[in-house]
Amino acid sequence: MLRYVGQKLTYLMLTLIAVLATNFVIFHLMPGDPITHIARGQHLDAAAIARLRTFYGFDRSLLDQFGTYLTNLAHGDLGYSYTYSAPVGPIVARALGNTMILVTVSTVLVVALGVLLGVFAASRRGTRTDRGLTIGSLVFWSLPTFWVGMLLIFVFAVALGWLPIAGMFTADALYPTVFGRFADLARHLLLPTLAMLLVDIAQFVLITRSSLLATLSEDYMTTARAKGLRPRRVLWRHGVRNALLPVVTATTLYASALVGGTIQVETVFSWPGMGQLIYLSVVRRDYPVMEACFLIFAVVVVLANFASDVVYRRLDPRVRLT
Repeated sequence: MLRYVGQKLTYLMLTLIAVLATNFVIFHLMPGDPITHIARGQHLDAAAIARLRTFYGFDRSLLDQFGTYLTNLAHGDLGYSYTYSAPVGPIVARALGNTMILVTVSTVLVVALGVLLGVFAASRRGTRTDRGLTIGSLVFWSLPTFWVGMLLIFVFAVALGWLPIAGMFTADALYPTVFGRFADLARHLLLPTLAMLLVDIAQFVLITRSSLLATLSEDYMTTARAKGLRPRRVLWRHGVRNALLPVVTATTLYASALVGGTIQVETVFSWPGMGQLIYLSVVRRDYPVMEACFLIFAVVVVLANFASDVVYRRLDPRVRLT
């Protein structure tokens, strides 16, 4: 096990080095001059523009800039934002915290409900319930997330007026208690969570159903039934328990991808997270912020893959023999 983890850590470090280099090169070779974009509309003379290039390091070679980038990164410095005129680190940290709230809630609901519905469908294979859940999952999975979000806003926020349209908290609201603030957050969190739930739950329904059906056909399941065990015990104790290995992998990868996959939802609902920050940074050509966001996304995905490999090997004895 230690040898396996050591090999995976080596691959992890090499991948992170490649990610750092690629992330830097992509954003420094993008078309367009960010300094010209900053100076646009400010009536800056040539000397002021030259000072801006020196301040942001664009007057040096690409190799020197990369060396400075690595040095600053080692000290926790993610750069300086063109738009906000502030260090990138605190800006990204606030947005990441808001995104993690949305990602955590949606992941728990998507995985839990997806597994339950997948088990429900597999236990009724070939029935109308099974076909309905399968077809419904495929239909919702095919829908664009931003379209589902706008539809939810129209129905629940505009037409019915039950929930807020956008944001994370009500503007200028005063909360007499912590519970009031939490309740306001929950109301704003409901629609974006529901938008992701309707679209993303399908993959866990289908993965759980497929894995459980394959497990139910195994010889040891026939033996368990032949022993006279109750059907519910056979299903949950022997079937579901052994069918959840693919779900563990899917959950890890889904949670990591969701950190960067909330751009549509956060933009539609004006949720102040990483997705909205990326959207605004692209519009404003704020390359340091974009570079930091994509670096965080890449690191999260790489670490999630590493954790998935280790957990899967721990849970499945068959993998330990390879």
